[in-house]
Amino acid sequence: MTATRRRIGDRDIHPIGLGCMNITYAYGPPIDESEARALLVRALDIGCDFLDTATIYGLGRSEELIGEALGHRRREYFLASKCVLGFRDGQRVLDGRPEAIKAACEASLKRLRTDVIDLYYLHRPDPKVPVEESAGALADLVAEGKIRFIGLSEMGADQLRRAHAVHPVAAMQSEYSLWVRNPEIAVLDACRELGTVLVAFSPVGRGFLADPPADPETFHASDMRLSMFPRFRPEFYPANLALLDEAKAVSREAGCSVAQLALAWTLARGSHVIPIPGTKSLAHLEENHAAAQVMLSPAQVARLDAHFAPERAAGPRYSPPGQAGVTTEMYDFEKQAHGG
Repeated sequence: MTATRRRIGDRDIHPIGLGCMNITYAYGPPIDESEARALLVRALDIGCDFLDTATIYGLGRSEELIGEALGHRRREYFLASKCVLGFRDGQRVLDGRPEAIKAACEASLKRLRTDVIDLYYLHRPDPKVPVEESAGALADLVAEGKIRFIGLSEMGADQLRRAHAVHPVAAMQSEYSLWVRNPEIAVLDACRELGTVLVAFSPVGRGFLADPPADPETFHASDMRLSMFPRFRPEFYPANLALLDEAKAVSREAGCSVAQLALAWTLARGSHVIPIPGTKSLAHLEENHAAAQVMLSPAQVARLDAHFAPERAAGPRYSPPGQAGVTTEMYDFEKQAHGG
């Protein structure tokens, strides 16, 4: 059975893309670069034709690996990258000024070994720069032929509408999964209204909705789940782990893995939703790609919706510094947890 393709920008792609963050950092040590290049090649070979990276991933190394591995196959994939959240002298910086965005794009084009990026996002809102100014810089890059479509990431519905008034926004990237339902507050509907794709990152819950460890303390010391995502902390994790029993039961009924169930649920949220799970594993890459064939019944979707109701997740989505950097809408119980 051939998966029904989904449209992003002006291209119909496989409904499940590939997030390219953790081939270079994030969840423990990066894989060997030869393995990373092999994974990228395998993604294209099996028909995964939407690759999503960013300036900040590995301080530019993720972009470089895509260019090295796939530059000669550039026409075969829809390429997305991000700016604003970048690096300078080896340090993370946040800079949404138009001149900084244009300089970042030039650097990304070189690293990616391409003359055009299909989709270029504002990775995070810069509180010092109105979103209209940053979106205007992206519109200039479209006019110059250096990018084809513009996107936003981890912003709320108001900023989406404000940016869209400057230039049509092709995609909004938000964390969205059974475990993180925040786009349902406003962004999911705003995207539908404006004709914007919702690109769902971490749709497998940063590995939680796959084969999570019984004890996250076994994570490598460099794994940012220990510092940035409180739901993996000892005081919250056992309650979250208990949520998986129902997911396992539904996955058995559906004849798929829990990770595939999580991806199939995300796809069921609307034809304008495209999940981009990331992985360092060839086996997981193929497992995720095959999730497009999993069809959940309306009853199964409703059952998962109820079981993973937003208030049932234990602990905040982000640490305070992480939450301070995003403007995606929060539930009232989350605001209370963050002192809002």
